Amino acid sequence: MEYKPQQPTSLAIQPRIIIHGGAGNITPTSVTPELYREFRDAILTIVSQTDTFMRTPRKSKSSAYNDATNALPTALETATYAVTLLENNPLFNAGHGAVFTRDGINELEASVMVSRGHIKRGVGVMGLRRVKNPIQLAKVMLARGYVDLQPHSTSHLEGMGEEPDVPSAQGHCQLHGPTAEKLAEKYGLEMVDSSYFYTKKRWDEHIRALEREKQGQGISTWSAEEYLPQGTCGAVALDKDGVLCVATSTGGLTNKLTGRIGDTPSLGAGFWAEEWVERGDPTSLTKAGAWNGPTVSLSESMKGLLADCLPTPFIYTPLLGRNRSDRDLVTTRSVAASGTGNGDSFLRTAAVRTVAAIARYGVVSSAEALRRVTGPNGELQLSAGSRWGKTGEGEGGMIGIECVVVRDREGNVVHVRSEILQDYNCGGMFRGWVDDEGSLRARVWRGDGDVPREYL
Repeated sequence: MEYKPQQPTSLAIQPRIIIHGGAGNITPTSVTPELYREFRDAILTIVSQTDTFMRTPRKSKSSAYNDATNALPTALETATYAVTLLENNPLFNAGHGAVFTRDGINELEASVMVSRGHIKRGVGVMGLRRVKNPIQLAKVMLARGYVDLQPHSTSHLEGMGEEPDVPSAQGHCQLHGPTAEKLAEKYGLEMVDSSYFYTKKRWDEHIRALEREKQGQGISTWSAEEYLPQGTCGAVALDKDGVLCVATSTGGLTNKLTGRIGDTPSLGAGFWAEEWVERGDPTSLTKAGAWNGPTVSLSESMKGLLADCLPTPFIYTPLLGRNRSDRDLVTTRSVAASGTGNGDSFLRTAAVRTVAAIARYGVVSSAEALRRVTGPNGELQLSAGSRWGKTGEGEGGMIGIECVVVRDREGNVVHVRSEILQDYNCGGMFRGWVDDEGSLRARVWRGDGDVPREYL
C-alpha cells in the first residue's frame, strides 16, 4: 500500500457530471455494432462538451446560491445543457428523437430538480407537442419560481376565450399540454411545428411494433427481440457549491396511449434531488467519521483482491491517530438521480425518491440504496412480479451523484467526497460520465469486458 498525505485542495467540491441515454432490452442481439458505436460516440461527445461547459467560467446573473459575476455554471445550468444536447440528437428518445404514441403523435415530457437553492426545488412538464427543448421549459419554470409566485395584473376575463389564461407558472410544480406550451411562448422559448419531431427511425419502430401486436406477437410498447425505446435521457450534475441537479427528458414509451403521463415529469418517480444533515459521518468508509488527515491508497494488485469488498475510490482513512470522534462531526449529505426504463414501474414504486429515502433513513450510502431499488432483483424488478421479462415492466436503471460534506463542531469543513452512481436490472443502459481521474467514460453494459470484440 502507498501512504498519501491528503492535500488541502481535496476539501474543495469538484464539479461532476453523468448522463444517460436510455435503458431496456439493449443487448448484442438487439443493438448492432454500428448502432453501439453511434451511441457510444454520441455519449462521449456530449459528456465532453458538458465537462468543458461546466468548467468554463462565464459572466452570469446571480442565482439563489451563487452570486459571483464571473463564475462556473450552476448544477442547474450544467444538467440542462447536457440534456438539451441529448434532446437535439435523434438517437435519443427525447426532443428531436422522441417516440410516437399509438396515434402517431409525439408528446414530450421533461423535469428538473435541485437539492437546494430554488423555491420549487422540482418541476415537471408534460403533453408537449411544440416546444423544441422541453428541458428548457422545465429549467425556466424552476428558475422563475419566486417571480412566478408574485401577483400578476392579468384579468381573469382575459383568459375566458379558447386559450387558457396563463399569467405565469404561479406556484405549480407540474403543467400539461396547451397551458405548458402557452407558458413556453410567454417565456420566449423556441417553438416548432410538430413535424420537427418526426424521424423515419422512430416512425418505422412505431409501425413495426403495431404490426407485431396486430399479428398476436406481443404488445406494441416492448419487444423481446428489438430494442424499443421505453426510457428517457437525463443528466445529473454537481457544482462547486455542493448543489446537485437532475434533469430528465423523454418522448415516453413507444406506442404509449396519447395523453399518457409517465414517470419523467412526476416528482419522486423518475427523478429526485434531496439534501439532509446527519450527526457524525455514518456512511464514511471507516464508519467512524471523516477527517482531514493522511489517507491510504490501495495498490492495483490490492484493488483487484478487494474489489468485491470496498467501493470506489479505493481510498480509506486510517483509524490510528484520529483526534476527532464521530460526535464532533456534522455531515451534510445530498443525492440526485435520474431514472430510465419502464416509467409505469417507476411510478408504482416511487423509485427515485425511494432511493433517497433508503439512503437518508436507512443511513446507507446512496450507491447501496440505488442498488436495492434498480439493481438486479431490486424493488423495481420485483414490482413486475410474474410479468418480468414478458412486458418490459420493472425494467430500468438509474444514474446519480452523491455529495458528502463533513464539518466539525465549529463549522469547519474537514472532509468532502462525491461519488458517481449507476445501476440497472435489464439488458443495458447507455451512459457516460467523467471519472475520479477526470477521464471520459461511456458504457452500455456492466464492464468493458462485456463488450463483444466486434463492437470495439
